[in-house]
Amino acid sequence: MERVTRMVSERPVVIFSKSSCCMSHTIKTLFCDFGVNPAVYEVDEISRGREIEQALSRLGSSPSVPTVFIGGELVGGANQVMSLHLNRSLIPMLKKAGALWV
Repeated sequence: MERVTRMVSERPVVIFSKSSCCMSHTIKTLFCDFGVNPAVYEVDEISRGREIEQALSRLGSSPSVPTVFIGGELVGGANQVMSLHLNRSLIPMLKKAGALWV
């Protein structure tokens, strides 16, 4: 859990992902299309990735990937991110976190 906390504090937007997950790819593409440069951690490719997945599950993220943090706060998975985007709350959240300047 401490490792996840440290990782999410290092950048305005952090995405925990799996390289083979289509929803993870969709979320990463969405943020990149906005011009956001998120820190992306592919849990299937990094050391102790399974432990990170378990920590994300304990935080309430189900499924464990994709999991998005903005400004150090857990936003959630693909459903939560897309809901924020559709109700036009995502861009203001990214600006407030310093991930977007426009």
